[in-house]
Amino acid sequence: MGLNVTEPRNHNIKTILTFIIPSLIGVLLFMTPVSFNDAITIPVAILAKGLQHLLNDYLTTIILVVALFMASATLLVKIFRPKAVRTHHFLNALFNISPFWLLVRVTGATFVTLTYLGIGPEAIRSADTGGLVMNDLLPVLFCVFFFAGLLLPLLLNFGLLELFGTLLTTVMRPVFNLPGRSAIDCMASWLGDGSVGILLTSKQYEDNFYTQREAAIIGTTFSAVSITFSLVVITQVGLEAKFIPFYLTVCLAGVVAAIVVPRLPPLCWKKDNYLNGTPRKKDDEAVPEGHHALSWGIHLALNKAAHTGGVSKILEEGSKNVIDMIFGIIPVVMAIGTIALMIAEYTPVFDYLGMPFIPLLELLHIPEAAEASKTIVVGFADMFIPSILASNGIHAEITRFIIAALSVTQLIYMSEVGALLIGSKIPVNAWELFVIFLLRTLVTLPVIAGMSHLFF
Repeated sequence: MGLNVTEPRNHNIKTILTFIIPSLIGVLLFMTPVSFNDAITIPVAILAKGLQHLLNDYLTTIILVVALFMASATLLVKIFRPKAVRTHHFLNALFNISPFWLLVRVTGATFVTLTYLGIGPEAIRSADTGGLVMNDLLPVLFCVFFFAGLLLPLLLNFGLLELFGTLLTTVMRPVFNLPGRSAIDCMASWLGDGSVGILLTSKQYEDNFYTQREAAIIGTTFSAVSITFSLVVITQVGLEAKFIPFYLTVCLAGVVAAIVVPRLPPLCWKKDNYLNGTPRKKDDEAVPEGHHALSWGIHLALNKAAHTGGVSKILEEGSKNVIDMIFGIIPVVMAIGTIALMIAEYTPVFDYLGMPFIPLLELLHIPEAAEASKTIVVGFADMFIPSILASNGIHAEITRFIIAALSVTQLIYMSEVGALLIGSKIPVNAWELFVIFLLRTLVTLPVIAGMSHLFF
């Protein structure tokens, strides 16, 4: 981990260009807001939409093949334990998994098959459960994973995060107790897609740039909902004219949650150790004497660029990212997302879980508190469900505004973000995610209610 700070500080023009050109392309692709089809997005998301449009008729078939291949290959590896897989680091990590994750992959493949063929229980394959995940979510994730995985090395491997990490540590460490480079994860999520932020975080955790605590906090707190999806949510509840106050409310509530929730269990219980077991040293981010933050950031960035492999190594790493994301995560999202939506759609579990919030909603003077309570916990299954329920059953504009803002700031939903987190190396489990979801709800609800009373 880290670079040798005793290396000479003089770098040739090749090293400087190796830092500047790929990093600028990475910033352009992942962090530059552009207008596309009357929405603000980032170029990687546009590329993903283009691929989705190109493969539109074939994507569900591709997803079926991916899910069936992963379930079959993993079963065969677990049964026959071929040496070629066990001795290959990448293949071993991909296929030689625990019995629990094997069950998840087989479940995902089963759900994909039933949904694709339109057979079996309606509860699994309906348009509100497995059909929603397979037809609406997975094609988007497939295309995002393809380009994000392939192009992530532009952000990770050429010194950009070393520079930004050094510059932003003076803000991120005192306010959020996180390294400066975590701000990049948040920007990628905010401008593009939360899944990009999670993938970026997971990759850096695997490379020992984040500790267990930092990766868990960043993955559950800074994988912010994109501006585009926020607009979709506020439009669903019929209040698109209030988008600016809505997004201001979401940002304020999100910052408050980012300061408070990581200081509470279970996040505060996470160890400050890297994936390789070594603890984080307090002086890891200190700027040495003779340097200021900018000069030290440039020094680290150029050292990183000088040690980057050739084009073939970058392409190999990007290809491994794509395989790991598409083959490793898509079956998990199908399994966990479908189960969560089945619970939301066919059981009163989330209605019952929402009942304890009625007194709090009444205390905050929120109209139609009983109806609003039914939307609060159901967001754990899917972020979009609360706004659908609010648009159909709640008349008060202020209540619809609050439900929409809360659903966006809760952040953890099992049909995508939760399943991605569980499927990644980031050290959080389903129970911890549910607790974090409830904590985010309790912390952000008073902030959102207070802001909404100013606007209505």
